Amino acid sequence: MPKVTVLDMTGKEVSKLDLSEAVFGIEPNKAVMLDMVKNYLANQRQGTQSALTRAEVSGGGRKPWRQKGTGHARQGSTRAPQWTHGGIVFAPKPRSYRYTLNKKVRRLAMKSALSSKVLDNELVVLDKILLDEYKTKTIVAMLKAVGSEKKALIVLPEKNDKVIASAANIPGVKTAMVNTLNVYDILNADKFIVLQDAVAQIEEVYA
Repeated sequence: MPKVTVLDMTGKEVSKLDLSEAVFGIEPNKAVMLDMVKNYLANQRQGTQSALTRAEVSGGGRKPWRQKGTGHARQGSTRAPQWTHGGIVFAPKPRSYRYTLNKKVRRLAMKSALSSKVLDNELVVLDKILLDEYKTKTIVAMLKAVGSEKKALIVLPEKNDKVIASAANIPGVKTAMVNTLNVYDILNADKFIVLQDAVAQIEEVYA
């Protein structure tokens, strides 16, 4: 059973915490995590790109010259793709890139991502985050105290506007709640910072 140290906001050890073997102690499945990341990125695509085909470009209604006898190659329209100002071959059109993965695959990917953070010593468990006011400086000091110098994902058990707003303008730092966690954000973070109450919620959902 994986065991981690619970820290306070100053980086001091508060206690030890036993993590669920079924959630934080499995062998990470890299193939499934890759599938989940590709699915997440595909679902983020707007799919609003658009270009005109030869049928949609204005002009080109008249045959530019007669079929035979000119020495030119035969042409039917000045809006064919090989002409300047012509249409685009197989022009992209607005479409949805969304697709879904099976629930078992999504659960395995999430547990694999969580377990990989434990294996790589990138999981930090905090007892709580106390903020009396909106203060970015406090969150910056906390991140420095727990050894997070680069990208970090802070997972809260419930919505906390002061923490979310205070961390919002720190480059590379994201906040999430247990119900908004995704594999991409977990793997993209150099430090996965979870509040102790949020760990219990994660284990309850995925165990």
